[in-house]
Amino acid sequence: MPLTNIDHYAIRTQKLSQTRQFYENLGLVDGDRPNFPFKGHWLYLGNVALVHLIAADPNNPSGLQDYLGDNHGADENALGSGSVDHLAFRATNAQELKNKLVEQKILFKEREVPNMKLYQIFVKDPNDITVEINYYD
Repeated sequence: MPLTNIDHYAIRTQKLSQTRQFYENLGLVDGDRPNFPFKGHWLYLGNVALVHLIAADPNNPSGLQDYLGDNHGADENALGSGSVDHLAFRATNAQELKNKLVEQKILFKEREVPNMKLYQIFVKDPNDITVEINYYD
């Protein structure tokens, strides 16, 4: 029963529209999503709903509590299940992304990985999650 690939990752956020826009700027597309009892978005990379956004509303956590079985109070529901250091994507056309980030006044860091012919861009999403974008060759 070996793992074959990543299916998706979910971000529980109180900044739903800003987070959706951030990932759309990286090239993901907002698409079909089941009719859950809480707000959110599924963002697609090709045919894969790679990023699931879950709206965390501390003033109305009942949808999340009912569906996910979280009964720990609004504050804990807003936080999700833990922290992630970073997420990484492979991409093409680094200059296009850099132009978008500069245009939108989004800070980013660049790095060359020695001995790998790998150029990287690091940027924070609206939830302070680091996103690493890798450009090989």
